[in-house]
Amino acid sequence: MDQIINRLEVVLQRYNEINKLLMDSNILNDIKEMTKLSKEASDLEDIVKAYQLLKTNIDNMAAAQDLLKENDAELQEMAQLELDELKNQQDHLLSDIEILLIPKDPNDEKNVIVEIRGAAGGDEANIFAGDLYRMYVKYAEAHNWKIETMEVQESEAGGFSLISFILKGALAYSKMKFESGAHRVQRVPKTESQGRVHTSTATVLALPEAEEIDVEINDNDLKIDVYRSSGAGGQSVNTTDSAVRITHLPTNTVVTCQDGRSQHENKAQAMKVIRAKIYENVMAQKAEAEGAVRKQAIGSGDRSEKIRTYNYPQNRVTDHRIGLTLQSLDRVMEGKLDEIFEALLAEEQKQKLLGE
Repeated sequence: MDQIINRLEVVLQRYNEINKLLMDSNILNDIKEMTKLSKEASDLEDIVKAYQLLKTNIDNMAAAQDLLKENDAELQEMAQLELDELKNQQDHLLSDIEILLIPKDPNDEKNVIVEIRGAAGGDEANIFAGDLYRMYVKYAEAHNWKIETMEVQESEAGGFSLISFILKGALAYSKMKFESGAHRVQRVPKTESQGRVHTSTATVLALPEAEEIDVEINDNDLKIDVYRSSGAGGQSVNTTDSAVRITHLPTNTVVTCQDGRSQHENKAQAMKVIRAKIYENVMAQKAEAEGAVRKQAIGSGDRSEKIRTYNYPQNRVTDHRIGLTLQSLDRVMEGKLDEIFEALLAEEQKQKLLGE
């Protein structure tokens, strides 16, 4: 308890310090610094409120303890009942505070860039990639997120060999960050005449959208090619050179974008992906240098790591990282992902509390 109180006092002091700084005329004239401090104050506000409730609870418990010393038996009984209730409230408060004190992922509030590719399984893998895309779109729509398609490579049999898009909305990355990895589907393909269940995979990559202040890119490190957009089967769908391919030479990161209405728009979208991939690489190197490589039970985020199986015959979905199985695949494919995301978040919080 004393250790938590000490941490809460440090937070309270910082919160009060920030509020004083926000009244400083020099800060008010510095939009960038004011925005930064306002966000920090907002992040600390819930912890401060919880600490105030905890202090009130501690004072009330002390008062109840004093009443227990009275000679009045009825008063002692009432005091004990109140003390039991207050102790229960304190346990819940301390549990909430522990979670609030967990360091936040600085990327949680960012938009997210998602890339889905058909992998093992030929046409069926591409069709499944399309199913995953629709699943995420329905989830995004239910949360009033904006969806911007960046690149589409349609498959002649249906679905996509590749589709990339941005999801813009509140805490988009905090929800979608768990989706990176290999998604496995078990079902009877439409092309299967014998009714046999096949296993196919599609891979998902979810990256936080990085701002220019997050990562610096030298223009001399970029090779930019323009060409005509093409649709499914390679046919041209644009008579002008509007599609853009950008290669970041130091990392050999290649991004193409052709879904925009102009070369300018495609270049801007491609730069977003380049920036996000380089930012992700920088963050991974930083984590490794700090001895915090993301190889936890929650998953490393490696695209080759099998994270989830979608079994259609049994209407079952299993997340292998946390051993979660739901008999509601039909609902999940309609974008009802909150139960899975909440379980993954709870496991992440548990690991952080354990210092893993």
